[in-house]
Amino acid sequence: MTAPTTPRPGFFTRLLEAAPAPDRYRFALEQVQQAERHGFASAWVAQHHFGEHEGGLPSPFVLLAAAAERTTRIALGTGVVTLPIDDPVRAAEDAAVLDALSGGRVQLGVASGGTDSSFAPFAREAGRRRDLFDDHLAVFLDALRGNGIRGTGAHLYPAAGTLADRVWQGTFSIAGARRAGAAGHGLMLSRTQPRPAGVPLHDVQLPIVEAHLSALPPGAPVRVLASRTALVVDEEDRTRALELAEDGLRRLAATFLGVDADHLGLDDLVAVTDTHVGTVEEVTASLAADRTLEVATDVTFQVHSIAATHDLTLRSLELLGTAVAPRLGWATGPDAATALRHAHDPEPALVPTPGGTA
Repeated sequence: MTAPTTPRPGFFTRLLEAAPAPDRYRFALEQVQQAERHGFASAWVAQHHFGEHEGGLPSPFVLLAAAAERTTRIALGTGVVTLPIDDPVRAAEDAAVLDALSGGRVQLGVASGGTDSSFAPFAREAGRRRDLFDDHLAVFLDALRGNGIRGTGAHLYPAAGTLADRVWQGTFSIAGARRAGAAGHGLMLSRTQPRPAGVPLHDVQLPIVEAHLSALPPGAPVRVLASRTALVVDEEDRTRALELAEDGLRRLAATFLGVDADHLGLDDLVAVTDTHVGTVEEVTASLAADRTLEVATDVTFQVHSIAATHDLTLRSLELLGTAVAPRLGWATGPDAATALRHAHDPEPALVPTPGGTA
């Protein structure tokens, strides 16, 4: 397996600050602006329903429309739309309107996931999520491609243009990666990838990437996005950052990874959760050791499960874009954003250049 391109940094948020919803949304918009200011190629928002603890945003297209008005070039992505419980026609309509408003900057992450408790209020059965996803994805893609909707002859307005070529699928499995690859879709990998205790994240994710790449149709663009937790701080804030990380990482280790985390020290928690926290030098070194990132086209950074303040998040984005990414030789700046936007083209208009100017 070879690296398909120089990775582009992206920003991802689940909107989990300890603040009321209006403040969370304002923080997210300011963070997207900060990411663009410091050379990030993309910004992604999560979708979660019915509660503030898993994530603070049920309507990603609404927030991304606000972000489109405050930015000019950064790609705007859903990470992810939970298609089994969404109406696929409405999702396609919202995506098309957002793409028109943003000047063609939308990236569409979709998945079959979502917490089980979110299904019943939408009159969906959680146990049927795979079948529902397949059915809804087919309708979603037909609508985006202008093929007509459910045989009625209805078509989207506005037309979706090339949006069907900008679909990504999130998955934890090799089978899911093959399905996404066979469809020519991008692959989205999560930092919460289930894995046995003590097994590095890249050991589980590299076979998933390989399955995806092997299933891609000839000539299809390689698009592999890996999500990672990172909080980069100045030396004087290092102790504070580690203190903010401990509780969340302990919960992450116990909940998602099945680790008995009660007696783990902080260094062990950071290691077992594959978290990147510390100074520029420390985070650069830990990211360089993550082999999944060698085969990723895009790496999206979130601060969760660290309870970082808004100010620390803004500073971390600045340090990631201006200090960490250049040290790793990653692609930043306008060229990187444009390359992502045209990744589906047979011959991309611009190829990411390591260390591009923000």
